[in-house]
Amino acid sequence: MILAIDVGNTNIVLGGIEGGKQVFSARCASDRNKTEDEYALAIQGILAMHGVAVTDIEGGILSSVVPYLRTVIPRAIYLLTGKHILVVGSGLKTGLNIRTENPAALGSDLVVDAVAALSKYPTPIAIFDMGTATTMSVIDKKGDYIGGMIIPGLRVSVDALSAQAAQLPYINLTRPKSLIGANTVESMQAGAIYGCAATMDGLIDRLEDALGEPVSAVLTGGLSRLVAPYCKREIHLEPNLLIVGLQILYEKNQPRQKQ
Repeated sequence: MILAIDVGNTNIVLGGIEGGKQVFSARCASDRNKTEDEYALAIQGILAMHGVAVTDIEGGILSSVVPYLRTVIPRAIYLLTGKHILVVGSGLKTGLNIRTENPAALGSDLVVDAVAALSKYPTPIAIFDMGTATTMSVIDKKGDYIGGMIIPGLRVSVDALSAQAAQLPYINLTRPKSLIGANTVESMQAGAIYGCAATMDGLIDRLEDALGEPVSAVLTGGLSRLVAPYCKREIHLEPNLLIVGLQILYEKNQPRQKQ
């Protein structure tokens, strides 16, 4: 089994892959204050919870947008398994042609998303990843990564609204009862979810106008399941897109066996 680990600003997603199939997936909070020993214990607990022995782990791959955890998590895995894992970054083969001003500055999560989406959908592609920020990545007809957008994340936006408006409470993000809220909380929930869905619908329309052709729209990230049902445009829901991309990159970077 290999471990595919995606470290975001808010959550860490850990997936176990065996025989090309995802065996389990787990989430825990990203904590910049934890040491490698603490993360080793946490990962050991997740493996045990899913009935996976440490000796079953053959290797792994990590994508991280948190620089500190990009080094801490691999050390934690080594402490736990004695295995060095791959880290998405310079020197790792991706097969992705990045046509931005500074390709090296592109987030590793966006690279992994793009690799996974290219393996499943026809180009051009728009990939929405709903994390602390919501990102839109654009892959053109030739399969090149040409750029995208960074949008305030849904949770961040709602919390900022509550923090800045004295009479607005902090709310849970759940399915709104209707488009038109009957009270303050329902109005905020409706505005957050329907507003986010409408934003993605509108961006797809504008992107197709800019490219002059239809696009395959893909939605992933922690809140993707909540928002997807409210989108009017066809959007392919892929909550585990990053895990799929990490598996592809792991296999792409394994040494070829001599015949």
